[in-house]
This record gives sequence, structure tokens and C-alpha cells, in this order.
Amino acid sequence: MLTGKHLIAGEWIGSEDRFASTPAHGPSHQFTVGTPAHVAAACDAAEAAFSVYVVKTRADRAAFLNRIADEIEARGAAITEIGTQETGLPAARLEGERGRTTMQLRLFASHILKDDWLDRRHDPALPDRQPAPRPDLKLVQRPIGPVAVFGASNFPLAFSVAGGDTASALAAGCPVVVKGHSAHPGTGEIVAQAIDAAIRATGMPSGVFSLVQGGKRDVGEALVQNPMIKAVGFTGSLAGGRALFNLCAARPEPIPFFGELGSVNPMFLLPSALASRCDAIAQGWAASLTMGAGQFCTNPGIAIVIDGEDADRFVETAKASIGSVGAQTMLTDGIAAAFRSGRDRVAAGTGVRAVLTTTCDLRNATPYLFEVAGADWLADHMLAEEVFGPLGLIVRVRHSAEMLEIARSLQGQLTCTLHLDDADQDLGRSLMPILERKAGRILANGFPTGVEVVDSQVHGGPYPASTNFGATSVGTMSIRRWLRPVAFQNMPAALLPREWAE
Repeated sequence: MLTGKHLIAGEWIGSEDRFASTPAHGPSHQFTVGTPAHVAAACDAAEAAFSVYVVKTRADRAAFLNRIADEIEARGAAITEIGTQETGLPAARLEGERGRTTMQLRLFASHILKDDWLDRRHDPALPDRQPAPRPDLKLVQRPIGPVAVFGASNFPLAFSVAGGDTASALAAGCPVVVKGHSAHPGTGEIVAQAIDAAIRATGMPSGVFSLVQGGKRDVGEALVQNPMIKAVGFTGSLAGGRALFNLCAARPEPIPFFGELGSVNPMFLLPSALASRCDAIAQGWAASLTMGAGQFCTNPGIAIVIDGEDADRFVETAKASIGSVGAQTMLTDGIAAAFRSGRDRVAAGTGVRAVLTTTCDLRNATPYLFEVAGADWLADHMLAEEVFGPLGLIVRVRHSAEMLEIARSLQGQLTCTLHLDDADQDLGRSLMPILERKAGRILANGFPTGVEVVDSQVHGGPYPASTNFGATSVGTMSIRRWLRPVAFQNMPAALLPREWAE
């Protein structure tokens, strides 16, 4: 049952002001509006919980993460029911996302029982060294303190209340305060109920997790500016993320902001691959581009091809494949409106030609396909900006040198993709040093919309893909965002952190 309230340090707290959810279908529900006072209470509780949580064993924290996964699965039917209503996503998609959410909780639980993430180092004392003795030095990664997490609109489970940011912070030993996304408050509350049940079952301090729902911009600002908060995790728009990033930097004590903001995820179709696999690549691109109404941060929005007959065939096959996709419900009215605005911006771009136009209105999205010459794309920087939805832009370049110029002009990306055969490897070798500086993940002969949750994953990249190019929000390395190295000099063993001896 929904309470419509905030979860703050184990208590469900409400107020007089409320907001109504705006589901794609099904009933609307009332939820309490969050305030800066709610945020302050949650942050104070997180700070109080930190001193207790930080000394829990890794086994205790792993058991907590596993119990959260169990409690989410126990509420699976309720999560799917309200999640489909609020987001318009199909049940199969939400069930798959729920599986990913519980899987990454269990992956992090398993990972923290190992040792490599602690980066333990030891330089023993050299008392006889001349001209001065060397002290004993031990280093280990330590949790930074309470973390703020902003739920994402496009992943109501895997990047939201108990998503990757929350799971990795709890794994690291950091309490979490979540600002729930107003697009799916009911889904968020049920997941918070699961976390609350796990806290009670495992004896964790109540302030280790809090959820604040709704509220105006001042609620988000209060969260990132609260002095108890030591880092922020965010997935969302470039404008919103940059505003929060600036607030984090302007604090009396600046803190890191780990924001994943936007990417066009370009694909480079090299000549031999295009000639031999044109139809298959075009069909695969169409499927990736329109998956989930294009509402993936790794949506491959741009394809770069060398002009000619093979490019013509690619365009026609992509048009036919994309044109067969019907209308899909977008996550929110605001996202749908932004998609239409992005479509109009691309259509008005320098030298842009429409290949496939459709009609979309309200919360529905239908796919669009455009093409443009490489020189015009280079001259119009607006064409390199993300359109969040099922819209593809084919960039026709004159030759490989212009393809390289396109690559050099790119801003930071989450992904870049090469479609190549053996005969394309010389051009591929020329592109690789450029693309390594542009993206966190580089693919060969695939499509980027699947992001594996594994040790070797990087989901991040140079700005504006993310605000910290050395971090990832997916995979076990994401835990390291919430840690900092601390060295202990000549420290008695009894005073060292538990992780040093475990």
C-alpha cells in the first residue's frame, strides 16, 4: 500500500502539501511534497548513521545489499503494476529492469567481500635507513560519508531509488539520501519500502537510507548544498546536471558531482563493412535507435557513412526498418515535448534533409530519420546535441579524411561504435586514438544500448557525457566514486580500520 509520504530515518513522514502523479494510464496517486526541511532531517540522520554503518563488517553490508534485493523481488508484482502505469513502459521491460537492479545489488555484495577494491598498500618501516628512517605506512580506501542520489526518469528501477548509485554507495559504506523522480513516485516508494524492510531485518541504522519525494528546485538545491553530503550521483539532462554541478562546486566545501548528462553515441560505418553488411547494420541500428522509444542514454543517434551507392542503400534500409516502428509512449509529457523540440531543431539544421517524417503528439513518440552532408554537420554544432528519443541522423562524408574530421570534432560521449571488416582495419587504427579520447566505451560491430553490469564496464566519458571522466556509474568500479584513500602512519593495529585486517 502506498503511503504517499517520505521515508526519513525509518519513519514515513508527510505534510499538508501534495502533488499528484501523472501516469501514462491507470489511477493517479497523491504524494507529499518534499521541502528543504525534509532534506535537512534526512541528511542529519545520514550523518548520524555513518558512524555506525562505517564500522559494519563487509559481510554485514553484503548481507544488507542481498536483503534489499530479496525485498524488491518480494514486491515484484506491485512494482511492475504501478511502474507500467506511471511510465508507460511494458511489463517485460520493467521486469527485466528489476532483474538488473537486484542483480547489481548482489554483484556489489559479492564484490565487496573481495579485496581489490580496497587498494590496500603497505610500505613497512625502515628504521635503519639513512639519512632518516622511514615510517610504517598503510593505505586503504575509506568511505567518504553521506551521498545524495537523484533518481533518473528513464530507468525507474536500475538508475533510481535502489539503482546503481544507491547500491554502489551502500556497498562502499556510505549512507544515501535519494531525491525521488516525480515521474514515478509510486514505484520509488515501493522500492523504498523494500529498503526499509531490509534495514530493519539486518539491524542497520535507520538513517542509512532516506527518500524525499517531489518538491520544487529548492529541494534539489538544498540536498546538494547540505554540508553533511559529501558527493552527488545524478543521471539526467545536461541543463539540470550542469546546474547541480555548479552548486556542488560553489559550496564552501566543494564536493564531487558524478553526473551522467548526455551523449549522441555516434556510429562510424567503415567502407568494407558497409558494402558487405549494409542491410544488417541498418536493421540493427533501427532496432537500437527505437528501442524503448529511444529513451536510453546510449541511444546511437548518429551514423557516419562515406557517401556513395552503399550509403544510399543504407539510408533506404534504415528508412524501411525505422518506418515499421509504431508509436510508443514516452516516460513523461515533458520528455515527449523535449523530443518534439529536438526534432524541430534537427529538421531546421543547416543542410538537413528529411528521410522519414511522422506525426507524434501528446505523450506518444514516432521515429524520425534525417540526413546531412559532413561539411554541413561540422558547420552546425547544434546537430551534435542529443535528441532524447527515436530520432536518427545520417552524416554523409566525402571520404575517410572527413570521417576522421567528424571524429575529432565530437564532444565527450558515453560510447562510440565502429562497424568494420578486416579490410577496414587501417581506417579503424586511425580512428581509435581519436575515439579513445572521446568516449568511455568503444564498440566494434555492435550497438551500444545494452550496458553490461560487470567488473570491466565503463559508463561515463568526457564532458558532457559525464562530469567526471575517470568514473563509471555502471559496474563494480562505480563503488570507487564513494571512496577516498587514507594513509595511516605508524598506526597501532588496534586503531586501523576494520577493512585493513579483514
